[in-house]
Amino acid sequence: MSSIQTEVVVLGAGPGGYAAAFYAADLGKKVILVEQESRLGGVCLNRGCIPSKALIHATSVINDSRHAAAHGLTFEPPKIDLAKMRAWKEAILQKLSGGIAGLAKARGVQVITGRGHFENSTTLRVETSDGQKFISYDKAVVAVGSKPALPKAWDLGNPRVMTSTEALALEEIPETLLVIGGGYIGMELSLVYAALGSKVVITEALDSILMGADPDLVRPVQKAAEKVVKEFRFKAKVQKLATVGKQIKVVTEFNGQMLEELYDRVLVSVGRVPNSENLGLENTKVKLDDKGFIKVDAKQQTDDANIFAIGDIAGGILLAHKATKEGRIAVENIVGDATEFRDVVIPAVVFTAPEIAWCGLTETEAKAKGIEVKVVRFPWAASGRALTFDKTDGVTKLIIDPKTERILGVGICGHGAGELIAEGVVAVEMGATATDLALCVHPHPTLSETVMEAAEIFLGHATHYAPPKKAQAH
Repeated sequence: MSSIQTEVVVLGAGPGGYAAAFYAADLGKKVILVEQESRLGGVCLNRGCIPSKALIHATSVINDSRHAAAHGLTFEPPKIDLAKMRAWKEAILQKLSGGIAGLAKARGVQVITGRGHFENSTTLRVETSDGQKFISYDKAVVAVGSKPALPKAWDLGNPRVMTSTEALALEEIPETLLVIGGGYIGMELSLVYAALGSKVVITEALDSILMGADPDLVRPVQKAAEKVVKEFRFKAKVQKLATVGKQIKVVTEFNGQMLEELYDRVLVSVGRVPNSENLGLENTKVKLDDKGFIKVDAKQQTDDANIFAIGDIAGGILLAHKATKEGRIAVENIVGDATEFRDVVIPAVVFTAPEIAWCGLTETEAKAKGIEVKVVRFPWAASGRALTFDKTDGVTKLIIDPKTERILGVGICGHGAGELIAEGVVAVEMGATATDLALCVHPHPTLSETVMEAAEIFLGHATHYAPPKKAQAH
């Protein structure tokens, strides 16, 4: 047993935790970073964002090779070496995690591997392989994240029932796969396995996939997915899972009938739950909401003056970049700068094919809140660059205040939307107007031009888009 004194302790080394630890060190604080896993980076790096994007890239190459015949290029059918694919993915994770460890060392951030437990509001006990360590701190930042939800009724203790964690391990390519949940994780992994050869059925309790994104952005994704997955089922409720030999029997209520089917594997993708249990939070003044998320104010401070919480554990949108931003806000308040998480523009990206990305006010939100907006869309069928990519199934839309011309929101569906949305974030965050975007010269031929031309549509003079006849001069 040993005792250590520090100014700031950060519990959890995901994209929020290590960003907070590094920032606090950069601002002169003595920092200890506690992580229960041997590899830094959290869920995002090890079992989420990074491995999923690696697999999405690999399978996009398969899809592109299959479509290349239309361009006069014919390839042999791909031979999939799962072991080599796993090794390639693992090498990426090792390199990134090692990089984070190197950055911690360069900043003088002490990393302790072990499970943290709050003894009180100023002491964290860490169970390590070398025994217990007690860390006395001035301020703590809790960044322990979340995990995939797996309802007890579906948790058979059978590895053939997977969450995203097991699906990303890529142990095998099942001949048949049922995906429960049409959110962004379910859709991304459905398309990965479909490209690898699985017959995928997607079942969703609601009446659409990717709820939260505007319907006009979702439609091209669903249309493209319908070509590669076996079936979509909406307003379908999975009633029961059971092990039958080497398969999973699934009972689903769909279209007024009870379907009984066998699948080689089932992927449960119905959301995430906070990792708030067994942290000793009851020994502090920290309070949880009814779903187990830590309650925080706009400064990321909990009900305990010494403890802050960021990222998934603090609820809200469960995104890595949101956690990173919250980490910086927490640290700024720790060092005495009164900053708050208010009106922060957080972009969302779904890495399907095509991708969807949006930021700021959505068209759906504007209608629900009764906010008067002007919506303009530039179809990618009119984009020369989209044609050269053979990726014309996209659209760029702007949500504009008709009175001030200010850009309130941006939505993009199409190839590389996740990269393009950053311009939208800058526009919304900086209060840009449609005229501002239209006057900014965009390189040609690029997909970024679609943002400029959407702004020009609002102004009535987009080069590559004919205005409605009633607006033409006579």
